[in-house]
Amino acid sequence: MIRFLSRRLAASLLLVFLVLTLTFFIIRLAPGDPVALYDNNRLSREHMEDLRRLYGLDKPLVVQYGIWLKDMARGDWGTSFVFHRPALSVVVEALPYTFLLGLTALVLQYGIGLLLGVFSAQRAGRASDHWILTISLIFYSIPAFWLGLMAILLFHLYWGILPAGGASSVAADTLSPLGRGLDTARHMILPLGTLTLVTASRVARFVRNSLLEVLGTDYIRTARAKGLRQRRVVWLHALRNSLVSVAQLFGLSLPALLNGILVIEVVFSWPGLGRVMFNACMSRDYPVILLSTALSAGLVIVGNLVADLLHSALDPRVRHG
Repeated sequence: MIRFLSRRLAASLLLVFLVLTLTFFIIRLAPGDPVALYDNNRLSREHMEDLRRLYGLDKPLVVQYGIWLKDMARGDWGTSFVFHRPALSVVVEALPYTFLLGLTALVLQYGIGLLLGVFSAQRAGRASDHWILTISLIFYSIPAFWLGLMAILLFHLYWGILPAGGASSVAADTLSPLGRGLDTARHMILPLGTLTLVTASRVARFVRNSLLEVLGTDYIRTARAKGLRQRRVVWLHALRNSLVSVAQLFGLSLPALLNGILVIEVVFSWPGLGRVMFNACMSRDYPVILLSTALSAGLVIVGNLVADLLHSALDPRVRHG
């Protein structure tokens, strides 16, 4: 196991480095630069050239890449062009909000999706199964940004019972710690509900199809012939084997969750990493873009590693091999 993890870690670091290198050249070869965003009547041409020299954008691309490699070796991700402070502090400040929203959504997505998938598989062909499949298909087909906008329209503009965006109220600093926690939870309802509905429907359909395949195998029929209760057959014998494919879906859900959160955070003005990434791309904030890309690439690698480890834990044949 240690050798396996060591090889995966070395390959992962190389992959992240290649992704960052590709991203470095792509964003700089695109037309324009961050200083062009300041192109207005208030700044003279001399001032704009001074800004380019300050940010090192006047140097050849190869020289900029060499400087970036040197800074990376020292653990320096550079200074944000927009916030005028270290890019690392900008991203670290946004990470807790993304983790809070993303991890909560992940638990709800797989919890609700697993229960609905098992319930639907046990009642395959019945009216309840058709209703679950239809409703899950509807939510799975709806774009997350549209569902979020409709949630704001209903719950904030029409009914006025939930905030439209942000992570806290204006007067949240005057509340007690419990009050601030409840205020944050209230602001999480709409983005969390939108993110959960879109993904839980996919998980439910995937669990249902996987479980139906396992329920039709010979060893399940043998377990039933021995007189085992239906609940024990489904939850102890069938579900364990069907979770092998669900584990692969879980590994892919980690990086996909960040992409989904990006849309949700922009729609609901949630101050997390997704919103920071979006603003960085719009403002050509190179240091923040590169650091966010590194985190995204790392999440993809972690997701694949988690999927492999879960597969090994659920399938003894893979573990023994």
